[in-house]
Amino acid sequence: MANKAEKRPDNIDGRFYVDAQCIDCDLCRTTAPDNFRRNEDEGYSYVFKQPATPQEETLCKQAKDECPVEAIGDDGA
Repeated sequence: MANKAEKRPDNIDGRFYVDAQCIDCDLCRTTAPDNFRRNEDEGYSYVFKQPATPQEETLCKQAKDECPVEAIGDDGA
């Protein structure tokens, strides 16, 4: 389960975030490319845009549910 206290600093404020458990597997960036990006220097994903449409929200939830290390959080904000 993602830990809010370990959010990556690149995450934009909002409901979804990626924490320090991220292993840079690319799943979230592939599933929701409009919302997740890669920190090229350190090799992890982060949320650069919170979902703005129902489709984006669905894809972010799917990425969260499929994350192999549960590094994506949803604080419902």
